[in-house]
Amino acid sequence: MTDLDDIDRRLIRALAEDAAQSAGALGRRFGLSQPAAWRRIRRLQDAGVLAGRRLELDREKLGFGVTVFLGVKLATKGRVSLEDFERAVSAIPEVQTVEHVLGLYDYRLRVTARDLADFERVLRRRIMTLPGAGDVEANVLLSEERRPGPL
Repeated sequence: MTDLDDIDRRLIRALAEDAAQSAGALGRRFGLSQPAAWRRIRRLQDAGVLAGRRLELDREKLGFGVTVFLGVKLATKGRVSLEDFERAVSAIPEVQTVEHVLGLYDYRLRVTARDLADFERVLRRRIMTLPGAGDVEANVLLSEERRPGPL
């Protein structure tokens, strides 16, 4: 674990709110010079605390109005490797996240589609034909609340 001081924590919170902020702006906000703020950000990146910057897209404005969480249980017949399934499912553009989980299902997928008909097409033609795909349970996302902050 990396030792973090109060300024590091404040920098992390500020970058979680808006990762596009410059080191100069962050330095002014927290009483640091631009180079000092940049060095702290770089140290946090090198330590793996900051692992990239993300762009948040509005899926609906881009024409993707449906999000579905799928629980996928792999079929025991054929003994398809987890790597084969993960490689195949990761190649489907509508699948936003692939999580290997412990429980009733082996994988949890977040699938984004234009509408329910589009989701059905993705499910039937792409997901159900994956190597090793067995039982599938779908849960349609109705609303989502985002908690502020990185954790």
